[in-house]
Amino acid sequence: MTDIIKLLPDNIANQIAAGEVVQRPASVVKELLENAVDAGSQNIRLFVKNGGKTLIQVIDDGCGMSETDARMCFERHATSKIREINDLFNIYTLGFRGEAMASIAAVAQVELKTKRRTEDVGTHIHIENSEVLSQEPCACPEGTSIAVKNLFYNVPARRNFLKSNQVELRHIVDEFLRVALANPEVAFSLTNENEEVYHLKSGNLKQRIIGIWGKKYEEALVPIEETTDILTIKGFIGKPDWARKTRGEQFFFANNRFIKNNYLNHALMSAYEGLLPSDAFPFYTIFMTLPPSKIDINVHPTKTEIKFENEKAIYAILQSAVRKSLSQYHIAPTLNFDEEMSMRIPERNNSPQNQNPYNPSRENSWLPDSPPVGYNPDRNSAKSNSQNPYMPERKNAFTQQNSNPFQQQKAKPEEWEELYKVLSMATPEDEPQT
Repeated sequence: MTDIIKLLPDNIANQIAAGEVVQRPASVVKELLENAVDAGSQNIRLFVKNGGKTLIQVIDDGCGMSETDARMCFERHATSKIREINDLFNIYTLGFRGEAMASIAAVAQVELKTKRRTEDVGTHIHIENSEVLSQEPCACPEGTSIAVKNLFYNVPARRNFLKSNQVELRHIVDEFLRVALANPEVAFSLTNENEEVYHLKSGNLKQRIIGIWGKKYEEALVPIEETTDILTIKGFIGKPDWARKTRGEQFFFANNRFIKNNYLNHALMSAYEGLLPSDAFPFYTIFMTLPPSKIDINVHPTKTEIKFENEKAIYAILQSAVRKSLSQYHIAPTLNFDEEMSMRIPERNNSPQNQNPYNPSRENSWLPDSPPVGYNPDRNSAKSNSQNPYMPERKNAFTQQNSNPFQQQKAKPEEWEELYKVLSMATPEDEPQT
């Protein structure tokens, strides 16, 4: 019986790997932008056409690559970021797997132009379906320019799975903003269909936030900063009255890497408890810096899900830091335990003018003025009802015939005669027997 297990060709293996790394045009944008940042670029430009389906091009002014490195970057598991297993626990760069460029070249038509500062000419490589079609010297500026054309041209099922151009562009913008927020010292620009959408100059984080969402956000930002033995937290949170009904302006970064973590999001939302309605979501851009050995980023190919060594402690520190920032800027109510809590009672003024507490002319008295009291001098309860205007006339024979209501009345004779008549009609059978 012949052997049936064989090694897959490189192009097929790369297409299988691309299923996890390259899910849509936004995945390509993320990988290319992160590579440009790792190259030490100061200016990064992104060009997109047809929602990234036709063209995704990234141009940077980074360190560039040699002719050998330019060719080697398209090989599987080829990277300049790590050398041994221990490097996985000391990663400061955004990329380290060595899968992105090989996966992209397996499902698209790629053109690469790169040149190092120390070289006179650069390198131009054209590759399709993991096959190098041409490699030659070229004249190009310092840095790297990589163009990804006709994404999923050789995988029709994956191409049909893509959404409309507007939807794919929205995902591209999301990835662009995440990388731009994490690197405010780098200038970024995004051009869609030959029209510039974003032009972000280099600066600090606050300037980058205002450059993305507008100057109105300047008054909505509350700085947050906390340093502990476990980690350092910096960034900005939004005031409660600037919260929105939809998500999209919430960003967590761990060592300058965008992450998604529902557990930490719950910590931040609980710090806003009592300040926001249940269906509102505040703005936040928070950077957490901690030793790489305390986190594991090798969990998912997208590298947006990471594991913390002490997640509960980070939860408590983040929650406390947010509450502290809100209270310092008088957004959340606080109790000052340093201030002496005592009742403040005004001193009594014992001046002669204030000896009578009911004197309406006194000033600065410790007692309130009593209300004025009025009376009717003509009122006399001993007089008849006709003379007393405050007592209505009562139609009662008892009060009309007797001026003294406590005088005992005498029974009338007619009443006794009626009683005798009743007693005389009683029969002997009605008497009780002894």
